[in-house]
Amino acid sequence: FMKMIIASVFTLTTLTAFAQDAANGEKLYSKCISCHGKEGMGMKAQKAPMIAGQYDWYIEAQVNAIIKKERDNANTKKMMPFVKNLSEKDIKDLAAYISKLTPDLSKRK
Repeated sequence: FMKMIIASVFTLTTLTAFAQDAANGEKLYSKCISCHGKEGMGMKAQKAPMIAGQYDWYIEAQVNAIIKKERDNANTKKMMPFVKNLSEKDIKDLAAYISKLTPDLSKRK
């Protein structure tokens, strides 16, 4: 019984520690605005895609692939200085924020 209590407390602590913090994600996103735009609609001139409303798991996977150089091209090279020092929690926070942005195709540039 005691093992179950300890396991439950550990699980709750772990989940709390990794809960996404969209406020931190918004702060981190300030570095993304110059290419992806304030609302995540992308910028054709920067060859940056629309990311507003994208699934959080997809954003996490793409950022991790860029960091690991599994996804490597001219555009990802531009992103590397901005993502290379992000922690796992930062990536989750950033993804949580971006996934909550509402796409508005009328604002696409």
